[in-house]
Amino acid sequence: MTTKHHGALQSFTETIRKIKSYEEALGVLYWDLRTGAPRKGMDTRSEVIGALSGDMFKLSTSPELGEWLSTLEESSVYSGLTEIEQRLVTETRKEYDRSVKIPPKLYQEYVVLASQSESKWEEAKESNDYAGFQPYLEKVIAYTNQFIDLWGAKATRYDTLLDQYEPGMTVAELDRVFGGLRSQLVPLAAAIAGSPHQPDTSFLRQKYNKASQKDFSLYILEQMGYSFEAGRLDESVHPFATGLSPGDVRITTRYLEDDVTSALFGTIHEGGHALYEQNIMEELIGTTLCTGTSMGIHESQSRFWENVIGRSRPFWNRYFGELQKRFPGQLDVTVDQFYRGNNVVQPSLIRIEADELTYNLHIIIRYEMEKLIFNEGAKASDLPALWNDKYKEYLGVTPPNDTEGVLQDVHWSGGAFGYFPSYSLGNMYAAQISDTMERELEGFWSFVESGNLLPIKQWLTERIYKYGKLRTPSELIQHVTGKPLDPQHLVTYLTNKYKDIYKL
Repeated sequence: MTTKHHGALQSFTETIRKIKSYEEALGVLYWDLRTGAPRKGMDTRSEVIGALSGDMFKLSTSPELGEWLSTLEESSVYSGLTEIEQRLVTETRKEYDRSVKIPPKLYQEYVVLASQSESKWEEAKESNDYAGFQPYLEKVIAYTNQFIDLWGAKATRYDTLLDQYEPGMTVAELDRVFGGLRSQLVPLAAAIAGSPHQPDTSFLRQKYNKASQKDFSLYILEQMGYSFEAGRLDESVHPFATGLSPGDVRITTRYLEDDVTSALFGTIHEGGHALYEQNIMEELIGTTLCTGTSMGIHESQSRFWENVIGRSRPFWNRYFGELQKRFPGQLDVTVDQFYRGNNVVQPSLIRIEADELTYNLHIIIRYEMEKLIFNEGAKASDLPALWNDKYKEYLGVTPPNDTEGVLQDVHWSGGAFGYFPSYSLGNMYAAQISDTMERELEGFWSFVESGNLLPIKQWLTERIYKYGKLRTPSELIQHVTGKPLDPQHLVTYLTNKYKDIYKL
């Protein structure tokens, strides 16, 4: 490698490190905004976030960065790079070619809007005021459509958005996968509804002390191997995880006084995201590869820990007694009753409270609505009615208000269109990874039942977490399980689980 090439590599890596520094600073600002920043300061904070994001965007689309990429992509130079450097060049090129098409001023305007929109969504959800939020959502949709025009639409306009969260994923593939899921899960749900062995859930409808819920959530995070020296647990309207670096991965949850497990499962879910981010290999720190490889793979970890582990019978065989201690006299049921009561299949209004089976129908509804917005031109004003109609069609329930309907999720307020399918993809990845782990990790369920969760975390670290974005989603799932994504693993997992619970 010549002196010129060494200089290009050094300048490239220094710029990437600077971009990553901007990302970490912005992550702290976003976290603060969502966890208690004074409302009067939100507009100013949004402007600050916009200004810093604009500077970062200019850096990531600079002509100099493009020149360094071209130099490093020369075959004689590229072949001499390390695996990490090669992957960093490839990923940066993809992002550069996409981002350079967006005028910096337009991008900064959008970031300010998205931040303001998320704050307005919080207020609107609290006060059931979709009309007050609608103008913001209209603008977010309009900006997103502008971006699609500038990027250039793929097979469909919505394909362009999907690719940001799950590289290579298409509407055609999701239509096939979701169609297959729906055709197999709907009959299973019908059989469950007709079963005479319906679990009792009456014991769940009590008032549960918030401080005790938090105490148990913190305890379970420690059991999972979440490092509080590299993170913290806070409260927010909508649970989320923020990975600033492996040494600082923060999560939030939401406590409901009338539900003893809502915050717990939300905490475990975000804890799964956090374990991924906390255990990325040290060599990737300071690069844009120091994150999950896709949102589908990221969601596989949150859904694995929340559902495969957290909602399993062996898990509660170990931890139900610990939960009872924190709520004396309130959970006077057997561990089997508690397990079955927390795995009820029942159509519901709220996605994050949904059971594992019907959860996928919540995702399909959002997926179909996003297709309507970007492929068919549905307007923000159409969305409450569309939402209610689809909930009636797919789940047989109708939201009594927009807070429990179209306003329940934060994603659209911040422009995260194309993200929702990642949740169901995560369920599929999780089921396939779990199938492999059960065969490869001897004593897997014995570890869970004894409360020894660290071998599970270590297995995942060695096969998934440490690689960050070094491998593509398809490369990773092939490496871990020995084959491409196969949705049938999810169907098999759900069928076996609910046949047992409902004695089908």
